[in-house]
Amino acid sequence: MKIEIKRLDKAFHLQAMNENGNTVESDGAESIGGSGKGMRPMQMLLSSLGACSSIDVIHFLNKQRQALDDIRVTLTGERDPDNTPSLFTDVHVHFELFGDLDPKKAEKAVALSMEKYCSVARILEKTAKITWNCTIHSF
Repeated sequence: MKIEIKRLDKAFHLQAMNENGNTVESDGAESIGGSGKGMRPMQMLLSSLGACSSIDVIHFLNKQRQALDDIRVTLTGERDPDNTPSLFTDVHVHFELFGDLDPKKAEKAVALSMEKYCSVARILEKTAKITWNCTIHSF
């Protein structure tokens, strides 16, 4: 895996590019001179947790032949304001699953991701308490 970072302005606006040419932009907080042109790095970390676990859940539900029509994930994180670096101390992940799903299979898919398979969760759990819940919207 390889990522290249390049600076897009004279301040903190950056672009990361992977081997396939896919890009994501980040920026520093406005309080340090950032301009709000991209996500801040810690926001990207929460986004990575949501994306990683979503991929797991989609994969597990597909293997269980569950008809997942859509998935939405909302993540909230609390950081330690009294320390530098200011690491996450608490993270909550709320999954909303849409479709004709067996609730037990859906909950198991989320649990497998959050408690065993999601690599980003395994990293974050070293400093943060991670909680999660799941809502199923059946049609």
